[in-house]
Amino acid sequence: MANEAVHDAPYHPQQERLSIPYVPRLLLSQVVGGIAGFGLGISQGGLMAGLRFRAENAHRFPTTQTGWYLYHKSKNYHIALGAVQEGLKMAGKLALWTGVFMTMEEGVDRARTGVMRRWTGFRGTEDEERTNEINRDFVSTLFAGLGTAGAFSAWNRFPIPTAVRTARLGAKYGLMFGLVEDVLSLLKGRRLGYVEFVKKWTFGASTTMAAEAGVAG
Repeated sequence: MANEAVHDAPYHPQQERLSIPYVPRLLLSQVVGGIAGFGLGISQGGLMAGLRFRAENAHRFPTTQTGWYLYHKSKNYHIALGAVQEGLKMAGKLALWTGVFMTMEEGVDRARTGVMRRWTGFRGTEDEERTNEINRDFVSTLFAGLGTAGAFSAWNRFPIPTAVRTARLGAKYGLMFGLVEDVLSLLKGRRLGYVEFVKKWTFGASTTMAAEAGVAG
């Protein structure tokens, strides 16, 4: 009969990273990544298109005022076209890899929760709800950064030295992003496992010592 009383733990958005559910967070991150990629692509694409146009026409510079006018008009057109094309291409790439990163982060979060659930035996209780909340920290983001870097290296068939450097960058930026997420989560009142652990062994120990001193007195 006790099993009939077991039910899934209530869902609270505050348990999620940045207090945003996974799907909206994924879409938002892809939009932000796409916008950033578009800006980078426009800058790089416009520069490269301008250099390419100049190189292709270096042997036939105009000699009249009208010719120079048409030259610069054509050059500006090629720069604008190249900038937009590269911007769209970079936006798609960055949105895609941002989505891969966010999906890996969520996957590691859920995997850690599943391991803790099996280890502790919590199911459909407030303890499980607490476990879901505190496991969403920088550790998952660090592994997501490594996983995304590995997938990116495999997709581009990087040699081993380049793949190692990419993995280091992925771990570095994953750690940084995870810590920023943790700080924002703490400001929003969400609990984190390692913070709760430090509190328990720091403030909990101090409270215990104070209580023992009071009893001894």
